[in-house]
Amino acid sequence: MIREHAHIVAVEADYLLVSTQLKTGCGSCQQQNTCGAGIISKAFSDRRAEFRIAKPKQGQFRAGEMVELLLPETALTKLSLLLYGTPLAALLGAAVLTTSALQWPEGAVILASLLAFGLSFWSLKRFLKHHDLRVNQLLTIQPVRTSA
Repeated sequence: MIREHAHIVAVEADYLLVSTQLKTGCGSCQQQNTCGAGIISKAFSDRRAEFRIAKPKQGQFRAGEMVELLLPETALTKLSLLLYGTPLAALLGAAVLTTSALQWPEGAVILASLLAFGLSFWSLKRFLKHHDLRVNQLLTIQPVRTSA
């Protein structure tokens, strides 16, 4: 399970508005004070993401509470493959199709490949907009237990 802590910003009838701290890959190596990426990540360190998630049927939630969001690793792997693989497959597929089957000139192949690449992002955006409930259904929410 992938775990992420979030603060509840607001509680609605069927949804929770939660806020999470966006993390960068920097911060764990010894070069973070001298490398450019480390310096940039410190400059933008207070980045937050807010989003709505379905309110669990069980449990009481209040604004200001800390919760833990849990997502199965397999779901993240599948979504990552979809998001990274689809545009790449569209780019390469268009290049192969226009080169081999249609025998277009190089400039037209490049333009067609870039068009297919862009259309794949547009298609993914529309697809994920209508299928967001699946991710919401995979997400588990539980209160963070503080040790006393």
